[in-house]
Amino acid sequence: MLITRLKLKNWRNFKNLDVPLRSRTYVIGANASGKSNLLDVFRFLRDICKPAGGGLQKAIEDRGGLTKLRCLQARTDNEVEIYVAISEDADSDPLWEYTLAFRPEGKGLHRVLVTREIVKRGGRTTAVLDRPDNKDKGDTLRLTQTAIEQINSNTAFREVADFFRETTYLHLVPQLLKHGEIGARIVEGDPFGQGLLQRIAKTSQKTRDARLRRIQQSLEKAVPQFNQLKFEQDKVTGLPHLMASYQHWRTHGAWQREDQFSDGTLRLLGLLWMLQESNSLLLLEEPELSLNDAIVAHIPLMIDRVLRKQKAFGRQVIITTHSEALLRNPLDGRAILLLEPASDGTVARVADETELQLMSSGLSPADVLLPKTHPQGIDQLGLFA
Repeated sequence: MLITRLKLKNWRNFKNLDVPLRSRTYVIGANASGKSNLLDVFRFLRDICKPAGGGLQKAIEDRGGLTKLRCLQARTDNEVEIYVAISEDADSDPLWEYTLAFRPEGKGLHRVLVTREIVKRGGRTTAVLDRPDNKDKGDTLRLTQTAIEQINSNTAFREVADFFRETTYLHLVPQLLKHGEIGARIVEGDPFGQGLLQRIAKTSQKTRDARLRRIQQSLEKAVPQFNQLKFEQDKVTGLPHLMASYQHWRTHGAWQREDQFSDGTLRLLGLLWMLQESNSLLLLEEPELSLNDAIVAHIPLMIDRVLRKQKAFGRQVIITTHSEALLRNPLDGRAILLLEPASDGTVARVADETELQLMSSGLSPADVLLPKTHPQGIDQLGLFA
């Protein structure tokens, strides 16, 4: 399953948004236009549905409260609303539709209350869930929780809760992986890849070895003199480690541990592992960082090939990027989501007919759409440095 439509009201940068999504969606835009905030919608839904320590109130609290979530341009309407359509593939009618809206109570305890929670299945006119209902109206405390976070309430649509909960986000920070002492506490959800070695260690040996062999084949092509990759646990400390050997004048090469890997090698390794780990929605934040442009140019093809081998080609991947090299690929113009800051919040759109025609004529998204993300007056930046 994949999310094929997203609508937002008063979410962070977006006063109003209504966009289609594909199995591969590339989100582009200027700095501070809202790329990360767009991805955070899906993380927010995941956090609500966590079986332990989740829920609406905690998901809002973790983001600094409702005042941090609500769009600054929402001067008179303080309600935040999220709508997603979930389909079998990008061109099918929705299997599920989920709407969640909430706002501050405005009096008393100043709680955040659910104002709307609707679940529809397969285009049926009658909703599986439609809140507030009579029970909610008789007990306002019920509106501090969503139905989707409660196992006793989401029985009829638990498939949706499971889908949200399995969402994976990755913005691997190599320094946190190399130097565990920098951040001893792994952030919940491990968005920065700190727990990558632990994830690898918890995987069964057969599956782990198969995945590492596939990663090794890719690293042999991407990393000069790379020869072999293996997993081992320290016999003294019990800590997991990745070891890589490099060819040089020694007959058996030289072995290095992950804290000696280059930043680019670690980011590529983390990306390749996460692509193989599950069939859930995968959110990738600027995967081009630390990588050579020649490697970046192959990221779209690499994602497709890894998922095809995993028999998970339909897995949805949403990527934020600034990379010209990545967008030089002949990507589906409908798969590019362009964010454009405006006076009334960020506007998100797909390519229009003229832009699609230009790309079908041989131009790439880097030629047609990427220049529209450049800040106005950027050519004068050097005058003020």
